[in-house]
Amino acid sequence: MIKKILIYLISIFFLFNLSANSFVLEKTPIELNFPWGMSWISSEELLITQKTGEIIRVNVKNLTQTEISHKIPSIFFGQGGLLDIVTENNFVWITCSIKKGQKYTTAVYRAELKDNKLINEKLLYEALPYFDNGKHFGSRIEIFDNHLFVSIGERGKGMIAQDPSNSIGSIIRINKNGEIPKNNPFTIKKEWLPELFQIGVRNPQGMTLDPLTNSIFISNHGPKGGDFIGQVVSGSNFGWKKIGWGGTNYSGTKVGDGNAWEPGFLKPDFIWVPSIAVSGIKFYRGKAFPEWQDSLLVSSLKFRYLSILHRKNNNFIKEEIIFKDKIGRVRDMEIDKSGNIYIIADETDSNLFVLKP
Repeated sequence: MIKKILIYLISIFFLFNLSANSFVLEKTPIELNFPWGMSWISSEELLITQKTGEIIRVNVKNLTQTEISHKIPSIFFGQGGLLDIVTENNFVWITCSIKKGQKYTTAVYRAELKDNKLINEKLLYEALPYFDNGKHFGSRIEIFDNHLFVSIGERGKGMIAQDPSNSIGSIIRINKNGEIPKNNPFTIKKEWLPELFQIGVRNPQGMTLDPLTNSIFISNHGPKGGDFIGQVVSGSNFGWKKIGWGGTNYSGTKVGDGNAWEPGFLKPDFIWVPSIAVSGIKFYRGKAFPEWQDSLLVSSLKFRYLSILHRKNNNFIKEEIIFKDKIGRVRDMEIDKSGNIYIIADETDSNLFVLKP
């Protein structure tokens, strides 16, 4: 404890200037290893997942951390592991990659938090089929309107994201207990699996609720170019792999006919060419940075930055980089009641960082 406080007192503060506002990026003594997702369990405590399988309980007031014991059988393999987390009261929902035989898929678990332990862990959902590679698991999870929205990557299988007889490359919507809502799109799209809400995504690693429109937005990895921010719309199709949103295959060949968009598919709201490897996103609400109110925080893995997507009339109009090359591959962020931004990077031997005025 004394050692951590000493580290905290001598930690380096990065001072920045954005417009007329100065702010600092504070390195806390909270030690992390490949962190992936975060969720508040109180105004002073966060749960943070690590791809390697750990769940860390962090008190952001006194800067202490405790590992939560659990029995969720996540597998740290390729891009997979223990991934996203959301909480409500004492309930916890987690996405992760799991293994059956020599194959892997994205799964959703529910548990209850009791003291520093998860109990009553239950598998709510597993995306079928399983595959033998470690690519494109997704996966974010968001609670909205008493449902769970979960993003599932297409596992590097391309056109499978256009096949509604499976959930690979989709956004699913299930109830908090794992049951299927009766008003999901399958009621009008008979060929769709009942859990499907949206199809045609590649590797969606960000998800957030827009407080202005009460809509869910995702971030999605394109191939070589074509990362995007887009809205989750019932029964819609983003088009992968018939279209590449302006990107090409890694070999340089065209995706489909080479079109960034085609009629019949949902248009993204913002696209990056070249790709930034977009991950966690979060609409900003808080007093610490009033000039960012209701705009979108964006993390970049490839270019190692945190940015803000400004918007006007609910349209994204300009991206502004807040910081770059300071903490590594920026993975995700959360916002406290004062509007300070807590940030994690997908790095080994890393820390929890806080952005403050």
